[in-house]
Parts: sequence; C-alpha cells; structure tokens
Amino acid sequence: MRKFWSYGSPLKTSHYYVSRQELVDRAILKLIGENPDEGGHYITIWAPRQRGKTWIMEEVMFTLRDHSAYEAFDVVHIPLEDLKLKKSVEAIIEDITHQILERLGRSDLINQHLFFRDIFKRGVLSKPLILILDEFDALLPEAISGIVSAFRNIHFLRRQQADKPSAERDYLLHGVALIGVRAVLGIENKTGSPFNVQHSLHIPNFTFDEVESMFKWYERDSEQTVEPAVIKKVFDETQGQPGLIGWLGELLTETYNKHNPSITLRDFDIAYSAAVNALPNANVINIVSKAKQEPHRRLLLELLETNQKMEFRFDDPDTNFLYMNGVIELEVENETNRYIKFPSPFIQKRLFNYFAYELFGQGSQLYPPFTDLSQAISETSLNIKNILKLHEAYIQANKHWLMKDAPRRKDLRVYEAVYHFNLYLYLNRFIRRRGGDVWPEFPTGNGQVDLMIRYAGQEYALEVKSFVDDYEYHKGLNQAARYGHKLGLTTVTLVMFVEAVDETSRKTYEVPYTHSETGVLVEPLFVITV
Repeated sequence: MRKFWSYGSPLKTSHYYVSRQELVDRAILKLIGENPDEGGHYITIWAPRQRGKTWIMEEVMFTLRDHSAYEAFDVVHIPLEDLKLKKSVEAIIEDITHQILERLGRSDLINQHLFFRDIFKRGVLSKPLILILDEFDALLPEAISGIVSAFRNIHFLRRQQADKPSAERDYLLHGVALIGVRAVLGIENKTGSPFNVQHSLHIPNFTFDEVESMFKWYERDSEQTVEPAVIKKVFDETQGQPGLIGWLGELLTETYNKHNPSITLRDFDIAYSAAVNALPNANVINIVSKAKQEPHRRLLLELLETNQKMEFRFDDPDTNFLYMNGVIELEVENETNRYIKFPSPFIQKRLFNYFAYELFGQGSQLYPPFTDLSQAISETSLNIKNILKLHEAYIQANKHWLMKDAPRRKDLRVYEAVYHFNLYLYLNRFIRRRGGDVWPEFPTGNGQVDLMIRYAGQEYALEVKSFVDDYEYHKGLNQAARYGHKLGLTTVTLVMFVEAVDETSRKTYEVPYTHSETGVLVEPLFVITV
C-alpha cells in the first residue's frame, strides 16, 4: 500500500503524490521553446525548500526521455548538492563537465581537458541538449558565476545563428533549467545573469483540492475514511506546503492511526500536538536553524510584533534569505501592497515555541507560596482578569532579571514579542498544572497572536496586542469580537501590553465592549511591562 512521504521526492509507484501536470507541461514548453527550431529557454526553477522543485523536474526529464515527440533531444539531469563541500571552482566545474560527458556516453572526451563551454559544441553533442542542474545554488558563488558566464556566452552565440535550426548551430545547448533556492535568481551574482525573469518557473504550494485528492486516494486504498474537517485542518495548518503535507499525512495514517473506521479531529489533534512539540523533522529543523541566526532573528522578532504589517522587499538580504529558506512568505493585499507573513500556522507555532522556550524555558516561581488563588481559578472556571493581574505582578517582581538578556530593538526597548512569549509560558505553566491546556493561534500569519485556553470543559480566547493609540484600540476591539465569533465564543479578552498606564486611562479603556454585529463581549485589560 502507498504511503505519505516527506523524505525527498515521492516515488510514483510507492507514495501518494499530486501529478501537477500543468507545471510539468509549462516547464517542458519553456525548455523546448514555442518553436523548437528557434531554440528553448534558459530558465530557473525556484521556490523555498521542500516545495517539490526536484520532483517536478524529474517528471520533466522522464517525459522528455520517454515521449517520442521529444526524441530529437538529449536530456541530462545532474544533482549538485554533493559538490557544495568542494572549495575549488576548477574542481566543481571539472566534476560537472565529467558528469555531463558520462551521461551522454562521451567518456572518451574526459581526458581531453575541454573547456566547459566546448562540451556543448556540435560534434561533441549529437543532438540538441536539455540540461537540468539541481541544487545549483549549493555551489560556491564563484562557480555559479563561472557557469552562468559560460551559459551566457553560449546563449548569445546561438542567437547570432538564429537563421539556422537549433540542431545545426555551433552550440547545441538548447535549453537549461537551474533548480535552486536563491543564487540562481541573480540576487547574489554581481556579474549579472542570462536568465530572463520571464522564463523562471515558481513552484507553488499544493492547493486544497490537491491535498484532498491525496487523502481521498488513501481512503480508496485503506478503506478507512478521513473526516473532511481533518483534511481542511491539515491544509489550513500547512497552507499546502508539500513537505509538511507528506509528514502530517504519515503521522495521521501510520504513527498515530488508531485504526478506527475514520481518522477524526481527535486523531489530528494528537498527531499535530506531537508535530508541534515533540517530533524532529528535517525541514522544520532547517527552518528554525535559519530563523535563529543573526541578523535574521531580528526580522522574525519584528514580524511577531502586532502593531503593523512589515513590507516585503525581495532585495532586502534578510527578507530574501528567510523567504527562500521557507521561514517567511509573501502576502499580496489589494494587488499592490506586499507584506511579510509566516508561511503557515504550523511553522509560526514552531518558531513561536522555539523563541519562547529559548528565552523563558527555565521559569521562576509564578507567585508567592501563600497567594490566594481562589479569585483566579476554581475547579470549574477561570477568571482571566485576575490571572493577568498575577502575571503583571510576576513581571514587576522579576523585571530586574527577567528581561535582562531579552533581545532589544535599536532604541533598546524589549521586543513586544518577548512579552507574548512570557505570557504564553506563564499561562501554560499556571493552567497545565491544573489539567488545562494553552496554545497559541495565529489567525492572520502576521503579528497577531491569540492564546487559546481549554479548562474544565470551557474555552477562553485572549487576543494579545500592544496598546498604541485610541484608533488601534477600537480597531482591536472589533477584531477581537470577530475572532471570538468565528470561534463560537461569546466572550473574548483583549490583552494590551503597555509600558505604563494611569488610573484615569485604565478606567477609560478597561471597559467591557459588546460588538453590535456579533454580540460578542470583549473585555480589554492592560498588562504593564515596565
């Protein structure tokens, strides 16, 4: 029986997959060209890691090799990741040259020490060549620049012979596909690139329909149903990221499958909790490793702020690095405004947990030993307002050390996200010891953080923000009410961090608000941080 797969490219004979034929056809058209006699294009295949770039291009290679319509072409696909350890440009280019000649059955030329450009001449090649180089940006920047320069020269020389069919030109490098994450786009190539951005191919995430098709396939094979709500949760939490879909699919159908007649939301909750909190995953570990590096860490902490969205600028080195490594994503608003967001709730939860425990993993005493907690928690309910008062007292009592090593902005103020982390872990420790559960939710993918609490059969929602001004305050009330309505709750707490607040302002703003459209009651509360 087939399996869900996240350990490299899935095998069509053994694993669940999505054909993505439209992308395969588009790549073939670019490489072959609209009119093959005129030549194909030199293109880049790009996307953050674990998005299926290699699988798409393997399908392109198999189609070109096996279909009689393309027998006029040779196709060579070479993975380059193992060359990233080589520190000599000459050794890298020599290795690639040898591999190309070997794949084409021209090992007799290996010892002739041909220049890299010369192996693409007519006579060395017998047919026009489609060359696919995988993990191209794993190479040294100098090697990338040298190879790109050779392709540029060939590209121009072939254009000078545009009056001849592709197969009769001096150079037979018909089409090139460079599969990569970052450098192939020319971002770091100071000498430029022959690859017109119009001939790049971006690999998107799976759509909901594509994700659903894999689980429906599993249902047919296993005769076990998957609740539609489970499929929706898998898609919503991953936003269709292929590597994460394969991993969660494996956890649901194998590791945490109770073999009931149906995989339920309870099964999802168990598998998802393990994925967020307990299980290693190479893709996620790589994302966290990139996110925690300076100076990229600063951008992530700013992104977790709730005051305003951050503009997406691809030429910003930090933005580019984090985007191409799958740590952040692009959000387009009104077709003209572009902002940074997290790629999925799952990734945002993993990063939020990482930073929270990195900063406050070893918590101190939550409250003095003889504190009366009866007004904060009982056997059947919570008083969120009084719990937040305990948290505020905790910050004030421990501020001499609690924020001593906390990351700070350029103005030396502690990042707002640090207080989010602290509140989350405080509530987590406070409520879990009484049998409750606390988890963060990220409804927008930007800085907005909602802390969800389940205790004694009831759910509570806390929307966390910083107090900015009166306008943002009223905007936050409406947002909190709509979010509570979406969750099916009648009451939501709006937690506002502020450095200081006088009693007059507290009485003005800490007033319960009933949303006219939804009827949800919003209880705004301040938490003083300084």
